[in-house]
Amino acid sequence: MPTVTVSSGARLHVGFQNLSLARRRLYGGVGVCLETPRVTLVANSADEIVAPDPLVREYAHRAVELLDVPGVEIVLEERLPRHVGLGSGTQLALSVLAGTARAHGLEPRVRDHAPAMGRGGRSGVGVATFEAGGFVVDAGHPTARFTTEPPAEGDWTVPPVVSRHDLPAEWRFLVVVPDAEPGRNGDDEDRSMRAVVERADPAVADEIAGVVTRKLLPAAAEGRLEEFGEAIAEIGRKNGSWYADAQGGVFRPPAGELVEALEHCRVLSGVGQSSWGPVVYGVTDRDHADEAAAAAEDALADRGLEGRVVVSAPATDGARIRVDDPS
Repeated sequence: MPTVTVSSGARLHVGFQNLSLARRRLYGGVGVCLETPRVTLVANSADEIVAPDPLVREYAHRAVELLDVPGVEIVLEERLPRHVGLGSGTQLALSVLAGTARAHGLEPRVRDHAPAMGRGGRSGVGVATFEAGGFVVDAGHPTARFTTEPPAEGDWTVPPVVSRHDLPAEWRFLVVVPDAEPGRNGDDEDRSMRAVVERADPAVADEIAGVVTRKLLPAAAEGRLEEFGEAIAEIGRKNGSWYADAQGGVFRPPAGELVEALEHCRVLSGVGQSSWGPVVYGVTDRDHADEAAAAAEDALADRGLEGRVVVSAPATDGARIRVDDPS
């Protein structure tokens, strides 16, 4: 039987287009797939589930049941940091699904199966970047199907992609991962999102719609870095106004301090917080990547923070799946 290697890049989540039940569609994620960091795992068919990592094992149980196969053996070779804003849960869950399916000679049907894996209930960006990489805007969910309570697990379909673009190969995304409390997740995230949706000002969604259609999408389509950066920074701040009560400001601590510092870096644009943070990002180009990374290192050091700085190209493809069949 084949040995399957699955490797998928992290994603940045710029924000949502709407969090108000007063508008026709809810959520609508905006995000970008990165070349690095990545999650990588190796899967082989088996008669039972063998997975040393407990989270991999949890997802493997779901995948085995969903695909109606006897088992799978999975070794996690690279992991994404959890709950920092890089989409680790979705990329790991879908990698386990894809590896399990291909190890048994099956198609993963990622978009169809993602809800049963517990992914794609709000943003569809992580599923879309796993499928095809790139810069992605999804359509969100029909508001008529939602209340302030989250839907039952699996009782949704992944939002469709309404726009996807490959960003220029010379662009670089600065990713700063401070050593800080993890971002909200699970039940805590559900409670926070419910509180936000209950109070979200629909006028902010109308403002974001104008930024997306008149600035962000044209800049992505034409490869204009400065305009792209300005647009994602604006969307991030407007999202932050929705979350301010839930996270203690437009950006959560200590992300806000890092955003403020990096906004003064002349080679960076589009500085913002990914999802609930604490990851902070910015956009630059290949020629100025070292200067941007040095500015990030200084920003961490000046605030007495430890952390990791990564500079990544935008990914132009989705998860890479290699099947090695010894026969």
